[in-house]
Amino acid sequence: MRTIDRTRGRSIFKLITVKNATAVFYDCISFLYPAINYFLKGHRKALIAAVNKAPPGKLLEIGVGNGSHLTLFTAHQITGIDISEAMLHKAQLCKREDTQLLLMNGEDLLFAEASFDYVVICHVLAVTNDPDRLLEQVYKVLKPGGRLFILNHFTPGNWLKYVDRAFHPVSALFHFRSAFYLHSLKGLQRFVLHKQTELGKNAYYKLLIFSKP
Repeated sequence: MRTIDRTRGRSIFKLITVKNATAVFYDCISFLYPAINYFLKGHRKALIAAVNKAPPGKLLEIGVGNGSHLTLFTAHQITGIDISEAMLHKAQLCKREDTQLLLMNGEDLLFAEASFDYVVICHVLAVTNDPDRLLEQVYKVLKPGGRLFILNHFTPGNWLKYVDRAFHPVSALFHFRSAFYLHSLKGLQRFVLHKQTELGKNAYYKLLIFSKP
C-alpha cells in the first residue's frame, strides 16, 4: 500500500489495490471519458438532481471516473472511489477541497459498517466483475435507512434486447455486459425500491432509488 498525504484539508489518496485487467483497461481509456461523459450527461444530470434533493450527509460514489461531475453535488460530504489510478488523477483536478478520493475496488470496500448515508453507483454494475458482491458491500457500508442511487442500462423487453444479445459476446472485450438484466441482480433483494425512472429512448436506462431497511 502506498499513501500520499495531501495536507491542508485536501484528501488522502490511498493506493490500496492490486491492478486487475479491468483497472488496466480503464487506465488506458481514461482520455476518452470526456466524450463518454458528454454522451451520458443527460442521464447523470437526472441522477445528481435526485441526490441533491436528499438531506446533507456522507456520500460514497463507487466508480467516480474522471470526477468531472463532482462539484455538482451540492449538499453532501463526498468520498469517491475507483479502480483506475489514471481516472483518479483526473478526478483530483475536478474535486472540491473536502472531497476524498481513494483507489479501491467496490467489491471489497474497506470502510466500517454503516459508514455512509448515501451510495451512488453510476454505470458501474454492468462493468464490475461481480455485481452482487458489490451490492453486498454497499449494504454493509450503508446506514440503516440510507439511500442507494443506481443509474445503469438494463436490457429491456423490446427490440433492443436483440441488439444487446447480439453484442454480448463482443462486449466482454470492452469489460462490460451489453445483455444486463435488472431481475438478475439478487443483491438488490435486501433493499427496498422507492422510485424507478426510465431514461432515454425505449427505456434503456433506469434511475433507481433504494433504501436499506
